[in-house]
Amino acid sequence: MHVAIVGGTGVYALNGLEDVQQQGVDTPYGRAHVVVGRMQGKEIAFMPRHGEQHSIPPHRINFRANIKALKKLGIRSIIATNAVGSLRNDWLRPALVLIDQFIDNTKARADTFFDGGDDSVEHVDMTEPYCPRLRGVIRSAARGQSLQLHDGGTYLCAEGPRFETPAEIRMYRTWGADVVGMTNYPEVALAREAGMCYAAICMVTNLAAGISPTPISHLEIVESMTAQAEQVRGLVLAAALAEAEDVECGCREDGSG
Repeated sequence: MHVAIVGGTGVYALNGLEDVQQQGVDTPYGRAHVVVGRMQGKEIAFMPRHGEQHSIPPHRINFRANIKALKKLGIRSIIATNAVGSLRNDWLRPALVLIDQFIDNTKARADTFFDGGDDSVEHVDMTEPYCPRLRGVIRSAARGQSLQLHDGGTYLCAEGPRFETPAEIRMYRTWGADVVGMTNYPEVALAREAGMCYAAICMVTNLAAGISPTPISHLEIVESMTAQAEQVRGLVLAAALAEAEDVECGCREDGSG
């Protein structure tokens, strides 16, 4: 087993997995829960980031336990999904974005494995935070399913769980952000620290505050995600099945092990 799918809002299960087992994995950061199954003879791990019933808010997700658990299971590549608001008038729902950069605007998250003390001190390069090779696998899978995928975009990660103000959105646009969400960071950085390939597919569920003509609601996001969920699950499963096991990648040169 070398590939995992991390599901965001609306992606709480993967249809089609066989021999499904629930596994609890103990890590130095707490216990994480992973679903392990098989499709077309290939083992795939699945982790719903918010829990199966969306019971974990963004700021309470134990990102370090999640990534360390996947690493402990032998996972080398992670394909993630994220629900996002669009800061661009030309990226309207439903739209899929294969992000290639992030901006961290969180405030109170444990976001590194390298804390000093008994842990080593490392400074990991983030020039290309999302694995270019794995992004290519996803692009190919999207073409195979005739899906339109915006290739490239900057994700602004806000702390949450509240939605952003129009003033914040105006500021984020001046920073160069294309989409806004609450969960991709520190997941992406921790995966790189752990020496794992990581890529994320963002699903535009709404226009951001001040751009949208109506107030933002969680119900709106869930309804939009529900409409896109089957399509997105098909894409991430196709990419997971296409991801080669023994491929070499520079993402794996660093890592805490």
